[in-house]
Amino acid sequence: MADKFSLKDHLFNAETIGRLAGEYAAGLPDFDAVRFQAEALSGFAERELMARMEWMADCLEGQLADDFPTMANQLEAALPARLDPALTDDDFGHFIHALPGILAVRHGLEDHRERALDLLYEATQRFSMEFYIRPFLNRWPDETLARMAAWAGDENYHVRRLVSEGTRPKLPWAKAVTLTSDQTVPLLKKLHSDPTRYVTRSVCNHLNDIAKKQPDLVIDLLEGWANAKDQDSKELEWMTRHGLRTLVKQGHSGALALLGYRGDVAVEATLALSQDAYAIGDVLEMGCTLQAPNTLPVLIDYRIIFARPGGKSGEKVFKLKVGQIAAGKPLRLSKKHRLKGDATTFKLYPGAHQIILQVNGVDVAQVGFDLT
Repeated sequence: MADKFSLKDHLFNAETIGRLAGEYAAGLPDFDAVRFQAEALSGFAERELMARMEWMADCLEGQLADDFPTMANQLEAALPARLDPALTDDDFGHFIHALPGILAVRHGLEDHRERALDLLYEATQRFSMEFYIRPFLNRWPDETLARMAAWAGDENYHVRRLVSEGTRPKLPWAKAVTLTSDQTVPLLKKLHSDPTRYVTRSVCNHLNDIAKKQPDLVIDLLEGWANAKDQDSKELEWMTRHGLRTLVKQGHSGALALLGYRGDVAVEATLALSQDAYAIGDVLEMGCTLQAPNTLPVLIDYRIIFARPGGKSGEKVFKLKVGQIAAGKPLRLSKKHRLKGDATTFKLYPGAHQIILQVNGVDVAQVGFDLT
């Protein structure tokens, strides 16, 4: 049986730590690469991914200057080459290069803000500093946002992406920021016309975060950008779909309308299952038929209402089809859905379940089944 994949061991191991040690030895004449590598590796066994990064920073700062300005100079001297500027997407960098961000927060946040921000600016061109800009946004919001407003026009797209990604309300794995949309939206307005997909994807993820609390704001922004025509039309179409993805799952009428899916046209629908009861692990088979009086672009989803312990319920939305219903012509669809008993993110429980068919955000048919 193959060993289970370990992200922490994939990212932090003798090879990667040896490479990092070599970079510091090349940039700092007195740096003891053998000592750093031995110390870092010796502390990995009992630590998880994020704790390993903090431990590596512990080991590193033992060979750096005590005063932060000098330490920052040393960290910059040991930085590897900038990430390839010819790439335009998915070039996040390597986690071993997070250490300047960790040390900038530890030693620069309170008394050396500007020097620390300079360091983050350089470091993010090697590995995204989205986690480490956030303490500065919380401690020094006005000063950090002013710096980021300038970064929004930087020639390096990793710096521009940091402006959007670092200010996201719900950045995965990261600490929360206390910013409001009034503070971050002006940055997104500057970045929405960016020519680089790595930046526009971040803008969309930021919009999707905002939409969870302020859906109308996001719709208004996207409508305004469409009218402004500052972004390539196909790119903006992609951005609109990506930025509204949560609202689309929720069937938000304004989001669906912006994407061209009308919810005010009557759709007749039937929904049936191959059987009335299934066991956990079975494959559920469903079929549906849709008809409309007029030709209609459709976004078809299905929601499963899951039984939960204590009489509660949970819900998940699944994609079925993006297409078109021709006037007066039935659209027939089928779908197989495995009722996973080994899912890591959502546990199934026996009980009564429901499937709801949704067309352009409107519930059009429903059927129940028992899960055993």
